[in-house]
Amino acid sequence: MNFPLHPFEGQLDAVSRLALSLYRVGVFPMGSDRSQNEISWHFPRRRGVLPLHSFRVSRRLLRTLRSDRFSATANADFKGVIEGCAERPETWINGAIKGIYSNLHAESFAHSIEVWRNDSLVGGVYGIAIGRAFFGESMFFRRADASKVALAYLIDQLRRTGFVLLDTQYSSPHLRSLGGIEIDRGDYLGLLKPAVGTSRSGKRFLDQRLESSGFFVAQRISQMSKRL
Repeated sequence: MNFPLHPFEGQLDAVSRLALSLYRVGVFPMGSDRSQNEISWHFPRRRGVLPLHSFRVSRRLLRTLRSDRFSATANADFKGVIEGCAERPETWINGAIKGIYSNLHAESFAHSIEVWRNDSLVGGVYGIAIGRAFFGESMFFRRADASKVALAYLIDQLRRTGFVLLDTQYSSPHLRSLGGIEIDRGDYLGLLKPAVGTSRSGKRFLDQRLESSGFFVAQRISQMSKRL
């Protein structure tokens, strides 16, 4: 279910508020391509979700987390993460999408996790938090396993702050390999309604500081996730 829209300067605030309202009922925006400042609204019949206690973690990823080869932060470089996610030959992350999520980040609804190697941004993930639902938008990596490290930190943070739904929008072989599943729209809406509740805030994500040690993230993830 797609509704083309061409946000221009002066419209982004209104479109950002509209996007936030539509997330609450299962609809989300995507851009067409990098060159066109256009978005469409999506309401798929089959929805991707990643159950928070079904994350499949490999022994390699656990070793990487325990080694503290990477460090992670939350909301330290939101712009850098969304730009990193757009670094691919074809992308739906165009100027309109960047503007909408930058607005929502300023209002504490859009959040990012950054993964660093020394002082270089090498991976990350971003999405929208409403109540106890997190809507994952995109992730990227510039070093092997950096996006999986970002996802591990995200899931750990969601668990520790009481989230109950991680929406991945569409399913993919990669997400399924990590524990993602696909469910019918009706089942998804049954999960969504209590997760967003009546909350008008996206700040729950930051109720606790992001874990600073990959060792402790690995410990909690390995105890509560499926191991490969």
